Amino acid sequence: MSIRTIKMPDIGEGVAEAEIVEWHVAVGEAIAEDQTIAAIQTDKATVEIPSPVSGTVIALGGTIGAVLAVGADLIRVETEGDASGQTQEPVPAPRVEQPPRTEQTQSPPPTKPLAAAPSGPTPSKPPAAPLSAPQKPLASPAVRRRAQDAGLDLHRIRGTGPAGRIEHADLDAALRGDRAAGVGRMPNDQVDEVKLTGLRRVIARRMAESTRNIAHFSYVEEVDVTALEELREALNADSPPVRLTLLPFLVMALVKAVAAYPAMNALYDDETDTVRRHGAVHIGIATQTEAGLVVPVLRHAEARDLHDCATEIARLAVTARDGTAPRDALSGSTITITSLGALGGIATTPVINRPEVAIVGVNKIAIRPVWRDGGFVPRKIMNLSSSFDHRVIDGYDAAQFVQRIRALLEVPAKLFMET
Repeated sequence: MSIRTIKMPDIGEGVAEAEIVEWHVAVGEAIAEDQTIAAIQTDKATVEIPSPVSGTVIALGGTIGAVLAVGADLIRVETEGDASGQTQEPVPAPRVEQPPRTEQTQSPPPTKPLAAAPSGPTPSKPPAAPLSAPQKPLASPAVRRRAQDAGLDLHRIRGTGPAGRIEHADLDAALRGDRAAGVGRMPNDQVDEVKLTGLRRVIARRMAESTRNIAHFSYVEEVDVTALEELREALNADSPPVRLTLLPFLVMALVKAVAAYPAMNALYDDETDTVRRHGAVHIGIATQTEAGLVVPVLRHAEARDLHDCATEIARLAVTARDGTAPRDALSGSTITITSLGALGGIATTPVINRPEVAIVGVNKIAIRPVWRDGGFVPRKIMNLSSSFDHRVIDGYDAAQFVQRIRALLEVPAKLFMET
């Protein structure tokens, strides 16, 4: 017998550390060569780590959420063969699973010792206990069975028996809805502790860095999209390959607007105080997924027509939500659009996708009365909520930029004009 120590692999691109987001094995479990043993999250990707050997797991390098430096002990495996001592086993190339946006890395944390195997049997994934569990209500088994059959939560019933014991009479009062009989809502002192791991922790760190480093200011303007909605509905009536939403029209407006105001389509390097204005318009499309918010990139929007934009946006949304987006599809944007769809609210204050300097937020469309030609008429109104980096963009320039977008959306024929 021999013991093999598998190290945290170096997946390249300057990554110095990785977070354990999922264990696929447990201490005491037999594993096969090339079997996935763990999923790790770096600032640039989520990857699956395969085992280079077969054997039995005797120690894990950390719990879920632990951050290990490259080269730290990830897992220890007992294998058949020479028992001359411990050996270090190179890890095969990791498999990319679901990459988030690129983010700066931190200095490697100190390496923690591997968790040794316990003497008794170990569950494959032991559940984390809550910080404080609710006290079990006092009641007899018969009362508990009756409450369960009636669909009553004993935590919400105040018992009138000794020491607050719940009696059958308390159940009768609860079924009658008789609060005077001693039935009422009980205080709930339960506290659940949820550790941020994986993509959620990356998002938290990125948002904190963005708000800490960028001097945000927001500008909200309402846009009459009645004509735009009429055009969209007419184009969709022709059954295009991909149904047109508002986003491809906004992309086209954004392309024209940044051509007039190139300072908005830029990245700010705050270490060298350099602003890099890009001719290519790579638009990040903020997309909500089950794992959290990711931003796939619509590349070279300046070279796409309406239906090409719609097709690519739909494809990016699918790959972002099912986790199949390649790593380079989630980085390199020069300006971002964020939309909450029907939940868009009246106004928002979106956080800039650093190192970009501008983000355009879409709010929901609502029918509102608008004064026109001596009377009120119903119009479809939508607010644009945009944020800018005040270190490099002045409020006047931001307002002109948004007004340019507004003018294009309110007269959508201008979107298709060459000048």
